[in-house]
Amino acid sequence: MSTSNKPVALTEAMLLATVARRFYVQGRSKLEIADEFGVSRFKVARMLDTARESGLVRVEFSLPAPVDLALSDEVRSAYGLQRALVLERSTEREPREVVRAKIGALAARLLEEIATPSDVIGLSWARSVNAMTEAIRKLPRCPVVQLCGVQAGVDMRGRSVETVSRVTSVSGGDAYPIFGPLVLPDRRTTETLRRQPGIAETFGQFRNLTKAVVSIGAWQPGESTVYDALDEAERAAIAARGATAEVAARLFDAAGNALSTGLAHHVLAISHEELMAVPEVIALGYSKPKAAAVDAVLRSGMASTLITDAAAAVPLLALAAKNPVVSVQGG
Repeated sequence: MSTSNKPVALTEAMLLATVARRFYVQGRSKLEIADEFGVSRFKVARMLDTARESGLVRVEFSLPAPVDLALSDEVRSAYGLQRALVLERSTEREPREVVRAKIGALAARLLEEIATPSDVIGLSWARSVNAMTEAIRKLPRCPVVQLCGVQAGVDMRGRSVETVSRVTSVSGGDAYPIFGPLVLPDRRTTETLRRQPGIAETFGQFRNLTKAVVSIGAWQPGESTVYDALDEAERAAIAARGATAEVAARLFDAAGNALSTGLAHHVLAISHEELMAVPEVIALGYSKPKAAAVDAVLRSGMASTLITDAAAAVPLLALAAKNPVVSVQGG
């Protein structure tokens, strides 16, 4: 906040400080203060403004997490979200794995606070979601459902089956894993696996989901689990269709529209429709390269909460200012 360079006389400073103390510390109303000091409530309002502008009174926020309050509020407002949590700007200089751990810790804290025993929680595979599960220390007893298969070549520690297992070991609820790869060679193989009893049971839980934690991927090398699992020809073909973002192996174009491609028929994953029907979706999307993808997903209306960093939030706000979001409703 900018402060005035004009010095305040001692007697005036004492009066301003006394009025400010009545308002900020003692919780007195402006009308009560006005009656006590024999001035109008409008005069009291001007005195409070002067106390702040002169630096005599400083309003500070001490949040219980490393969150940039101003950026969080701007992103929430720009996209009509229920919540937005933006890591403080200092994280822009930190290594990506450190930022990922902080994103995961924020998501863990939020899920610990909002989860209830009546919830059915879905988790997509992603490094940030895995970081969240490692940070979770308490959770009500509720089912946890895997939303998509596992990328080939990923360490067992990072696989979503293990992610679901870690969360249910904390919650004590039922686990619904998917013992299968994310991307399959053809439609027939996909349909065969979906009919397997264990996988079919998990897919049957998708309609019961009340909350989900997902990661936003960009259709770029190294920014999407699905992108990296395909060959170059299929990546290019999907990009030519306008793919911008990916969530749990489901694609979105830049305007937030669900994108239908051949990929939909050979992945083990929750459908677009089932994902959009989840009442509360916490989306994790961070870093500058993912800003356009995060923008696309937020425009879809799928997410009710975004957890991100300043590196993504600043370009996000520029995208929202250039093309304002209209009537987006999370969940």
